Amino acid sequence: MEWEVVIGLEVHAQLATRSKIFSGAATAYGAAPNTQACAIDIALPGVLPVLNREAVQYALRFGLAIGAKINPKSIFARKNYFYPDLPKGYQISQYELPIVAEGKLIIDTSQGEKTIRITRAHLEEDAGKSLHEDFHGKTGIDLNRAGTPLLEIVSEPDMRSAEEAVAYAKTLHTLVRYLEICDGNMQEGSFRCDANVSVRPKGQAEYGTRCEIKNLNSFRFLERAIEFETSRQIDLIESGNKIIQETRLYDSERDETRSMRSKEEANDYRYFPDPDLLPLVIDPSWIDKIHQSLPELPYAKRKRYVEKLGLTIYDASVLTTSKALANWFEATLNALEDQMKDPKLCANWIMGEVSGRLNRDSKDISECPIQPESLAQLLKRIKDGTISGNTAKEIFDTMWSGEEEPDAIIEKKGLKQISDNQALETIIEQILAGNDEQIAQYRAGKDRVLSFFVGQVMKATQGRANPAQVNEILRKKMAP
Repeated sequence: MEWEVVIGLEVHAQLATRSKIFSGAATAYGAAPNTQACAIDIALPGVLPVLNREAVQYALRFGLAIGAKINPKSIFARKNYFYPDLPKGYQISQYELPIVAEGKLIIDTSQGEKTIRITRAHLEEDAGKSLHEDFHGKTGIDLNRAGTPLLEIVSEPDMRSAEEAVAYAKTLHTLVRYLEICDGNMQEGSFRCDANVSVRPKGQAEYGTRCEIKNLNSFRFLERAIEFETSRQIDLIESGNKIIQETRLYDSERDETRSMRSKEEANDYRYFPDPDLLPLVIDPSWIDKIHQSLPELPYAKRKRYVEKLGLTIYDASVLTTSKALANWFEATLNALEDQMKDPKLCANWIMGEVSGRLNRDSKDISECPIQPESLAQLLKRIKDGTISGNTAKEIFDTMWSGEEEPDAIIEKKGLKQISDNQALETIIEQILAGNDEQIAQYRAGKDRVLSFFVGQVMKATQGRANPAQVNEILRKKMAP
């Protein structure tokens, strides 16, 4: 029997506010345990929550970016459950009336573009964290994260492979960073996924029994967890067993999912409106103002790069993976005069030399020691024939070390390309002399001999000869 996997994702994006969603406590990462938990966060008697306006604004930015319905009135609810890192005994979230509903996200897959529906995005507070490592059989509780603002983004079960789920998660990750509402740091828990996975016979309309895999904090783990869970469910069904609806945990060391607990339904949480928080009513003029402030979004930017700049879909996708990288590319391109603007050359250098060196040095584009204007100057010298591409790479190495600008390096090291026809002809004639056998081979149709002579010329000129001119002169002189 052929099987189809059905996947929906719940993504928790930590909103990039400096204070928590219902208190003034800080949200900075890395503080000593329990140093950023105030009276509201630890639920002391008599304290009342006060909603963080910036968290609401970030939720609206996201909703508008995915073309969602913004609910003019939304309600905060209490989600009741007991866990040691939840001091109130409930989590403030949204249930029946979320702030954002019915949006969509377009993703790129190996089969082309696909639209994933987003059911809702709602505001909620994070819980604390249980610490197991340092207590020798006991558990410590750190409440620094308690009350940290989250936007939970829930998709429809529209994904049909681990590849599609990863593409969706990556597209969402890029979007929240473009909007500057979440830093996207998966290692610090700022962006984490829960995957709902089920399988069904191909062609069946009814969904199978789903299992939820919690707290996946890397794209690789998301992919591996879904692949394992898909195989596990198929094997169980084909062996005559039933899938139990449950919450599971992915063990990256064993590359497997393990049962945590039976899956709760909404009624298990006994949701009811939080009596300490008034309904959230959004002024339409505020929505309009936020809409006008949205930046060019990744999908629109990628489309512009393809249609206006003539880049491939692959190049455009890579360059738009982060807002900072796209800005760096555009700054480089804008630093070139109109007659020298070459988007493909800029893209190749940024995706090649620049990105390669950043990866080697574990640096972000914001830490690049070469400025876009300096790279543009180097590309100008390639375009006007002053240097060859290989020489440009040598100059780039020097620039990366922080030594001077391209023109100064070219002058100092005498790297200017030899483009004088007469000088090149003299050198080529000297190399051709005494190589009658190779010339005869070329004239007999062995084109590879041309590369041998080009190499000899480049060697004789220490790589400074203009390659295009060398090829042209050689062909002319060796013509039958």
